[in-house]
Amino acid sequence: MKRQLHLNLFFSSRGHHEASWRHPETSPLALTDIRYYQDLAQRAEAALFDSIFLADQLALGGDAAQAARTWLEPLTVLAALAVSTSRIGLIATASTTYTEPFNLARQFASIDHISNGRAAWNIVTSWLATAATNFGGAGQVSHADRYTRGEEFMEVVEALWDSWAADAVIDDRESGIYARADRIRPIDHRGDFYQVAGPLNIPRCPQGRPVLVQAGSSDTGRRFAARHAEAVFTAHLTKATAQEFYADLKRLAAEEGRNPAHVLILPGLSPMIAGTEAEAQRLAREVNELTEPEVGRKRLSNRFGGHDFSHLPLDRPLSPEDFPDPDTVEAARSRTEVILNLVRRDKPTLRQLLGYLAGARGHFVTAGTPEQIADLIEDWFGDGAADGFNVMPPLLPNMFDAFAAEVVPLLQRRGLFRTEYEGTTLRDHYGLPWPKSAFDAAPAREPALNQA
Repeated sequence: MKRQLHLNLFFSSRGHHEASWRHPETSPLALTDIRYYQDLAQRAEAALFDSIFLADQLALGGDAAQAARTWLEPLTVLAALAVSTSRIGLIATASTTYTEPFNLARQFASIDHISNGRAAWNIVTSWLATAATNFGGAGQVSHADRYTRGEEFMEVVEALWDSWAADAVIDDRESGIYARADRIRPIDHRGDFYQVAGPLNIPRCPQGRPVLVQAGSSDTGRRFAARHAEAVFTAHLTKATAQEFYADLKRLAAEEGRNPAHVLILPGLSPMIAGTEAEAQRLAREVNELTEPEVGRKRLSNRFGGHDFSHLPLDRPLSPEDFPDPDTVEAARSRTEVILNLVRRDKPTLRQLLGYLAGARGHFVTAGTPEQIADLIEDWFGDGAADGFNVMPPLLPNMFDAFAAEVVPLLQRRGLFRTEYEGTTLRDHYGLPWPKSAFDAAPAREPALNQA
């Protein structure tokens, strides 16, 4: 069967561009209005997207007065989206660093039941230094310790999701038996970070377990993804680095004994779309002019673990020496490397770098016609750089509407993207097998459409 493209809609604020909230053509709804999220999810479902994705952070930024980066808690939002959509996959971010495995396993299992098998967890090992102050104040957890804790966290949640057999619930009113006790097992986990008896107090998920998504690209993050992730969101400024990442992660997945086709790689793509390339570039300049450099400077500081960039002039070309060594940064190291590679290659001024990161934040940003965007997608997809894309419209909803109305039909005519949903769950959309159960020798079922 012909390989099919996967598309996910990412949304936060009123678009991926840092200044999107100020643009007159973005949504007038408050970022705390659930109708905003429901409307976007329904638009994505109408466009036959595989999934939608909600990012998260566990602290209020120091730029809150000038940046719209407050939004509703993602898992709560997924519950609302689950009952206002019927087919699209629902992905939310949750931290292994600042939550408990039992709570998280129960929450995502509930979302999977509410949505009839459309839930996915974006696994993060929280890196914001300010987040640590909201959870006990013991200081930021090191990069290595976050992943060590994360590995044990995964062991616990997967055991909890597997603590009920798929056929455990009988619900036989006449006999008085609700569930078969022999098909429910404790996990009795005793580890370095967690002691969890189990079993989970909710039956097995419709998908066996939620789909597992991850976004780390450091060496440690890649190994973590190779062991656990079924979809990987990643950031690349060039096709060449995307190809390197794609080949490396597929190789690592094979080394872990997994089928590389069951680890989907979806780079971020933020396209500004218009009828002509000149008009698309004009729109890009228009939104860039709404950015506030000091907001960008604070965001850059967060990316580098709180490093002080206040002494750098805005209009002097940058060099790598203006930045701390990535190996000393306890934040998201993969993104710091992306930024440093950009500085080495282009030698931008700080103003130019901040302007670029306002739209990109490490992801691929482009401006062009629908045909140019479709060509780029087909090129990366066919040339070993992507299994699909995490579409990050700079302005919402108008740039997503342009993508859905103009780019999606081109991809469909080229035979790259579905013309209808052929399954009902996110595993169906992604072409992923159902996970094996400890109660059974084989997976409960295969995906309705295996696109591997």
